Amino acid sequence: MNTPGSLLKAFAPTGKLRASINLGNPILANADASGRPAGVSVDLAAEFARVLGVELELVVVDAAGKSVDVVVSEQADIGFFAIDPARGEQIAFTEPYVLIEGYYLVKQDSPLRSNDEVDVASNRVMVGKGSAYDLYLTRTLKHASILRSPTSPAVVDTFLEQGAEVAAGVKQQLEADAQRIGGLRLLNERFMVIRQAMGTPKSRGAEAAAFLAQFVERMKAEGFVATALSRHGIRGASVAPAAKD
Repeated sequence: MNTPGSLLKAFAPTGKLRASINLGNPILANADASGRPAGVSVDLAAEFARVLGVELELVVVDAAGKSVDVVVSEQADIGFFAIDPARGEQIAFTEPYVLIEGYYLVKQDSPLRSNDEVDVASNRVMVGKGSAYDLYLTRTLKHASILRSPTSPAVVDTFLEQGAEVAAGVKQQLEADAQRIGGLRLLNERFMVIRQAMGTPKSRGAEAAAFLAQFVERMKAEGFVATALSRHGIRGASVAPAAKD
């Protein structure tokens, strides 16, 4: 495939495709046994670089907020994010490729049993700074206060260190932490569904945004995303439905 020069200029102004990879979301990326980034987002980035016909350069970060920052500042050309209106001011998002569930976690002896009991003034909710949960709960919680850990993987440990009442995060991460630590449990149902998408700076133009969106739809339709989820043993996430025309 011959990629138009305008798209190459938009996506690889340095001659390489720089992809922001957030290791703070274990469903999408992790460090493998050798310490190298691996996961669904890495696979998608590699395939997009192949489609463009350019070399891939990974810009690795440990938190969602940092991933947004490197794309907005154009230190990276594409990234993988939860769709959020605040982020959408400067980033052109595709439709989602993966859906992830967000849950609350509490100590085993907590009186809290359901999500509707969380938003009271006496509760402090720990979230990963700049994460999709942080952005969403900052808008929606009216009475509970929000505390922030440096990264999403550190949420449960920080929640325990600071004695907060609730932790919020990716269901899979919370379940793994509950098993690792013990004495913890998830509340009864998800509080949000996170729509994970690819994105590029809006400054790269409408043609680039449309091309990236088409790429994501093709990756879903051809089974690339489903295969990547299976290959990396991911649970707690599903392939997003096709975009509506």
